Amino acid sequence: MKIEIIAIGDELTSGRILNTTSSFAARNLYEAGYDIYAMNTIGDTPSLIGEALKQALGRVDAVLVTGGLGTTDDDLTNEAVSKALNRPTMPNLEILANIRTHLDEITASPVGRLEKLAWLPSGAEALNPRSRMAGYMLIHDDKPIFFLPGIPSQMQQLLIEEVLPKLSTWHENHRLTTYQRIFRIFNLPETEVNRRIETLDLSPDVHIGYYPVFPEVHLSLTVRDKKNNDAKRLFKSSCKAINTVLGDSIYGCDRESMEKVVGKLLLENNLKLAVAESCTGGMICQKITNSPGSSAYLLGGVVSYSNSLKVIYLSVSPEALEQHGAVSREVAEEMAVGVRAKSGADIGLAVTGIAGPDGGSVEKPVGTVYIAIATSEENWVTKFHFQGDRNEIREITAQSGLDLIRKYLLQKLTH
Repeated sequence: MKIEIIAIGDELTSGRILNTTSSFAARNLYEAGYDIYAMNTIGDTPSLIGEALKQALGRVDAVLVTGGLGTTDDDLTNEAVSKALNRPTMPNLEILANIRTHLDEITASPVGRLEKLAWLPSGAEALNPRSRMAGYMLIHDDKPIFFLPGIPSQMQQLLIEEVLPKLSTWHENHRLTTYQRIFRIFNLPETEVNRRIETLDLSPDVHIGYYPVFPEVHLSLTVRDKKNNDAKRLFKSSCKAINTVLGDSIYGCDRESMEKVVGKLLLENNLKLAVAESCTGGMICQKITNSPGSSAYLLGGVVSYSNSLKVIYLSVSPEALEQHGAVSREVAEEMAVGVRAKSGADIGLAVTGIAGPDGGSVEKPVGTVYIAIATSEENWVTKFHFQGDRNEIREITAQSGLDLIRKYLLQKLTH
């Protein structure tokens, strides 16, 4: 079953807002076994909306439209659909009654603009009239068209709770079972990932995709279940082969982030982490605390941008700063040892470097970064030469620090 996705809104075509609704819809529809024929983004122009809808109906089995269902003057989807498909708008009495009941509870003002939500093209069926979310289904030429709000949270809820169940019963035996995994890879260039995968000589039924997502590479593996094709077996064997050739460069799968993987490993080892950051300015702690429950393994961190704070809060010696400079192996190690000692953590992680665009030298060019780890057993420092602009260098530094912790913990688990 082929589906086309149309996203509507001037805010999308102007670049003011990132179109996250289409990617969410495509991923969930694809994982449910549907083929995504095309994804279009168009502005709030009724003629363009109508043209895009009629073209889609001529080439796919179902259409998903997001955006343009609100109460403001630029929400023109219903008007465009009514004209393009020759379906006059009519009030949905259930939605209208709900709007009036809701407004009676909160204001004595007339219904006004909100009534616009109740006027739908003839034949439209509200997806969830009691939910206070715009959204409806229209069957045209025996093809379902789903109209969802452009607000991501509302669109996602209606897609999962209403659209997918309705599609699943639309045609008998239309669905293909899809097996898919996203391998999240760090510290291995896309060209090298590609070279290693090519050595596997995978089955033609295995579809591989490469997606650079700085500073990572994401590799998608997809197997669709067909007649006489043992898709599950093929999927499992292909996953094992990929894990074999890429090794610990794969840090996680699907929606796992580096910080979630590191947090899980810290919990499994019952270890506490503390961080000392210079060039990353708190980015590592921010990443870790994005995960709920991170207080179970992160004690905290120190952003020691100046030399004086390195001395006061991390016990870095003035001699090391004077002799070797803030960006050095010696200072990085003392930062890691200091934050571990001050916090009582099991592991101290420290980063110091030159993110640019200024501050580099012949001996220490922009992108020079030292990352140190301190434990009760040993300390070690790794030197890096990163490329990119200031933001890229800071991002890859933070990710590299977490990756070093990950690899240390993996070694600890296997010994």
